[in-house]
Amino acid sequence: MNLKIAVLSGDGIGPEVILQAKKALYAIGVVFDHEFVFEDALIGAVAIEKTGNPLPEQTLNLCLNTDAILFGAVDDSKYDINSDSKLRPIQGLLKLRQALGLYANIRPIKPYNDLLDLSPLKRKIIEGVDFIIFREISGGSYFSEKKINKQGTLASDLCEYSEEEIIRISHLAFRTAQKRQKKVTLVDKASILETSRLWRKVVTEIGEGYPDVTLDFLFVDTAAMQIIINPKQFDVILTENLFGDILSDEASVITGSIGLLPSASLGNSNALFEPIHGSYPEAKRKNIANPIASILSAAMLLEHFGLQVESQRVYEAVHKAIELNVVTADLNPYSKFGTNEVGDFISNYILSKDDLYFKSDNVYIGQSTIV
Repeated sequence: MNLKIAVLSGDGIGPEVILQAKKALYAIGVVFDHEFVFEDALIGAVAIEKTGNPLPEQTLNLCLNTDAILFGAVDDSKYDINSDSKLRPIQGLLKLRQALGLYANIRPIKPYNDLLDLSPLKRKIIEGVDFIIFREISGGSYFSEKKINKQGTLASDLCEYSEEEIIRISHLAFRTAQKRQKKVTLVDKASILETSRLWRKVVTEIGEGYPDVTLDFLFVDTAAMQIIINPKQFDVILTENLFGDILSDEASVITGSIGLLPSASLGNSNALFEPIHGSYPEAKRKNIANPIASILSAAMLLEHFGLQVESQRVYEAVHKAIELNVVTADLNPYSKFGTNEVGDFISNYILSKDDLYFKSDNVYIGQSTIV
């Protein structure tokens, strides 16, 4: 298979972790005879600095004419909420989602057995947890009308959803549940919000078309509590933009590190793959950022194109790295391995897993990758 992949590394640790994902894909290409052609483009703060636009036209055109997008992270402290600048790095990502018609952000939550003790939650609570969050990302308060008065003392953010926006992601969630444990949990606030009542009405109607899938409902505050005290009850969580953003970050505590969580953002004809963590500017160029979320996002890219055996090879390599403690300091504070070393180990394991020689202070491998 030949795939053209747009690479939007973005800001902070984005370029470092995306490089490791590219190494893994390169290794997959060598082993399974695929060709992945990468083309880099600007987005976020680095794009503002160089072009004055968080999403340059050249970047958008590239993304519209590629098979998939590997995305790093956007943000920079100079554009924080106290800045006078009207330009924000995050605007680049939001505009990109709109332009590509991306509407479903999919975030799997499944802890590694070797890392269960890293979570602040008890082992008995998180062992065996395996669920997916389907977050709608094209509507809601992130994209609807925003207002602030001239005095800067009164502001509002309209939360707006259409039936069509709810329908399309709901079908994805139900079809996914059919392949898993056949349960969908809609998270809303239907006791108060009119948009939530619309969500509940539409999802209930759609659920009737999937009689093999159980549908239940939780208010968002209850869901936030249940993710912590009883996460094993969930299979597929379906929710709107703001709730999904908050709940998926909360769920990262189950795995022990947000640096482990990948995601896919899908539309009808476009797909973007990214780690859920931010730009983490404090770690920029220090070789300490965890690249696993980015590498697993590349595995989700492979799955999206039906390359199941290839994606499993990436998952196997990540599992081996964790098993042998070839991890960054967020997973092991005594680790001697950094971003590049973890990425090298995983890509080299993909290339030649039977040629692996490992010692606690070094990794030896029969082949090496170059990106």
